[in-house]
Amino acid sequence: MTSPPTPDTPPSMGVLRARYGERYRWYLLLSVMVGTMASIMSSTIVNVAIPDMSHHFALGQERAQWVSSGFMVAMTVSMLTTPWLLSRYGYRRTYVGTMLLLLAGGVVGGVANHYPLVLLARVAEGLAAGVVQPIPAIIILRAFEPHEQGRASGIFGMGVVLAPAIGPSIGGVLVDLFGWRSIFFMVVPFCLASIWLAYKFVPKTAPGGVAATRGSGLDARGLALGTVGTLCLLNGLVELRGDSPLQAALLLAGALVAFAAFVWWQRRLMASGGAPLMNLALFRYRQFAMGSLVAFIYGTALFGSTYLLPVYMQVGLHLSASHVGTTLLPAGIVLAFTIAGVGRLADKQPTWLLVSIGLALLAVSFALMAVLRLDSPLWLLVVFAIVGRIGLGFILPSLNLGSMRPLAKPLIPQGASAISFVRMLGGAVGVSLCAIILEWRLAAHGDSLANPVSTPARLAAFDEVFLMLAGLCALAVCAAWQLREPPGEDTAQHRG
Repeated sequence: MTSPPTPDTPPSMGVLRARYGERYRWYLLLSVMVGTMASIMSSTIVNVAIPDMSHHFALGQERAQWVSSGFMVAMTVSMLTTPWLLSRYGYRRTYVGTMLLLLAGGVVGGVANHYPLVLLARVAEGLAAGVVQPIPAIIILRAFEPHEQGRASGIFGMGVVLAPAIGPSIGGVLVDLFGWRSIFFMVVPFCLASIWLAYKFVPKTAPGGVAATRGSGLDARGLALGTVGTLCLLNGLVELRGDSPLQAALLLAGALVAFAAFVWWQRRLMASGGAPLMNLALFRYRQFAMGSLVAFIYGTALFGSTYLLPVYMQVGLHLSASHVGTTLLPAGIVLAFTIAGVGRLADKQPTWLLVSIGLALLAVSFALMAVLRLDSPLWLLVVFAIVGRIGLGFILPSLNLGSMRPLAKPLIPQGASAISFVRMLGGAVGVSLCAIILEWRLAAHGDSLANPVSTPARLAAFDEVFLMLAGLCALAVCAAWQLREPPGEDTAQHRG
């Protein structure tokens, strides 16, 4: 039995496990789940308020999109800092710090009277969400035995998806009743609860149970290159929609140069024994490399559709914000229960098969959207959304496990950070990509979102974007097959 900590000894995971017994790992999972729910809610719930916010600030579609894209850029880049923050400050200080930042972003965004301040609040929320999101995967792979990891991922995923499932429904009603400001305050109770749970159950130690140490400094040059590359990429995609193709080409070329420089710098740090922001040794593991490719495409389709669906339902089908949330609610509830069931399957069935099934169902869901018309019954939209959410339920608990189980234990924090970064980079691209292609296809059909009347031509433009997303998911199935474990090869996680 580990002795109780003295005032000078911060409680480690082992001490807390001894204090709370075998159930402690579930208490720890619950603690980080609440904070992750808050971060995911903040990333998705604003979408139902974008039309209202655009009207309030007199924004065009391009500027309004930055409410989502600015969050995504900040979240994507900050994910790379999670391993360093955990190593330097430990689980508890890092986690509580992100929750305080998320709380501040929600409050400031809710009271702001100027759009730049709203955008700044969204960036702060994105920074917090990016740091916190890799943490649960690290805890699941370290605190749970291999035969429990699928179940833990399923239960965690079930709780986390209830936030975006219920959030838009409540958020839509709040927008209709109280305006767009009210949705910023939805994260406040979740942040307060997560901070209380963190002080009770989250250890102060770094991953692996060792004390947090000052160690090496943050790879600021790598972080700067990653930030510049991501900003250039997204701005370049936005400029593709404008009248300056040369500026778009220069920005996209800048993104390519910045990311190439980022890879070069990470390789140089590794060769000199430094601490790179992203450990490129991760990609020597075939399953992790293929999982990262799946994560990028999956992120593009998922976050692109998260942006596209509310716009489609409000601008294409002329549903109110509250109707949008209500229509998507059944699909969200089905997703929560699907994840719980598939999580148990992930302990017994090959993860590559579960991911492939999920991607196929997601592709079918997007393709089915093309059959909807202005006079189609609303229940068809509900059914198609449910098919897609069942697909997500197969992917979410399986992809991280299939990609990271082969990793050596010291690489797990870096792996969780890297695959989250790749997924969110795909998500940031997906939001811009859907907006660009939608605007292009609307122009090709002789329509625009400024037209107050929805027409079959407008729906045809939306259909073509959904079919593009379906094609991306079908492409990702090919990479998902490469998640198969070679015959007779045990994983590093099982050898642990």
